[in-house]
Amino acid sequence: MNTTEIMEYALSKPGAAADRPFDNETDVLRVGGKMFALLPSGAAPGEGSVTLKCPPEEAELLRMQYPEAVKPGYHMNKRHWNTVRLDGSLDPQEIMDMVDVSYMLVRGSLSKKMQQHILQHGGSDWNES
Repeated sequence: MNTTEIMEYALSKPGAAADRPFDNETDVLRVGGKMFALLPSGAAPGEGSVTLKCPPEEAELLRMQYPEAVKPGYHMNKRHWNTVRLDGSLDPQEIMDMVDVSYMLVRGSLSKKMQQHILQHGGSDWNES
């Protein structure tokens, strides 16, 4: 998988949106305004990475299972975030599963009202009132 494929997959999730709050080269994927993925845009195939949220125990297991491809999250809380190299060493389904976990963790942290709105309306036009 490359960064473009991950971006397309992640943005297919209900309420997912992308922005570039840090610079013009780093895409931040959010649900309900909260980040669930961070990736450089336009990386060449085999050179990109994606940073994803993960339960701490699972994050550590993934780092042990894939020591060359999965590292503690770059510039992130190392307990809760992993940076995954997109060098072709991981099965694409494994990467999509990691994206799913990250998305679900973040979506699950939102208020029940917001979660319901995202599932019913895709997150558009959210108003807390």
